[in-house]
Amino acid sequence: MFDNIILEYRSYLVSEKMRSLNTVNSYCSDIENYLYFLENNLHIMNLNEINNDNIKSYLSYLKKLQYSSSSSGRSLSSIKSFHKFLVLEGKSKTNPSTNIATPKKDKKLPDVLSVEEVMKLLDSLNNKTPIDARNQVMVELVYATGLRVSELVDLKLENLRLTSKMIEPLGKGSKERLIPVNDYAIKLLREYLINSRPILLGSNPDPGYVFLNAVGGHYSRQSFFIFLKKQCEIVGITKNISPHTLRHSFATHLLEAGTDLRIIQELLGHESISTTQIYTHISNKTIKNIYDNAHPHGGNN
Repeated sequence: MFDNIILEYRSYLVSEKMRSLNTVNSYCSDIENYLYFLENNLHIMNLNEINNDNIKSYLSYLKKLQYSSSSSGRSLSSIKSFHKFLVLEGKSKTNPSTNIATPKKDKKLPDVLSVEEVMKLLDSLNNKTPIDARNQVMVELVYATGLRVSELVDLKLENLRLTSKMIEPLGKGSKERLIPVNDYAIKLLREYLINSRPILLGSNPDPGYVFLNAVGGHYSRQSFFIFLKKQCEIVGITKNISPHTLRHSFATHLLEAGTDLRIIQELLGHESISTTQIYTHISNKTIKNIYDNAHPHGGNN
């Protein structure tokens, strides 16, 4: 019944809005589904009959079909564009989509490693060569402190407080913070600085960064990402791994050990406690998995 209006809408998107073919196809597909729902589920036969509640009913329908919030948001964007077109072309007197808010995006919980997986990763590292030693201390340091990968690779010699077992990285917005470092990570860091870093530096001018590449320059975040992913594959860790995974694991394991959320916020350098609160969701998920596996009536028993 609404075939002609969809064709007109397609023409509008192409000729007046100059949308790409993919965007036009996507929008028109969304509108076809939307109008089919209105016609067959709500028995709406006239475009002027569509109201705010009808659109909300459609969004609820998408939710029942387990559409993600991003997919529902895209559909709503198409619907808003469509109703704006109807008003501009004089085919509808009002725009019922004006005051409908876009669905909030689902917060995707980051992957974290279990303590056992982290130990397996750390145990696989060694200091046989200067590059091995650098890689070992970098992984240890991220898990020991929760550093962002940018903070790790940009760490300078002047940011080290080895005597007091602290580091002072430059975080987001050029904000400095003091982070304690455990004895073992400090030991590896000292050994790297004394035995391995001078070899990596060679006769090159010293750039001042703690971690150097094979020719004495600034070690990049991309290189650390590639190394970490490869090393995890070697030890059989199949999760989607990035340097940020170690940061998430650091925070989650601290929380599970009873560390106050405010302290974790300070260590991570989060400006808002709400950013840190995502780790409560991760921790609760972990606790649920442990419960399901351990309890006689748990979900997996």
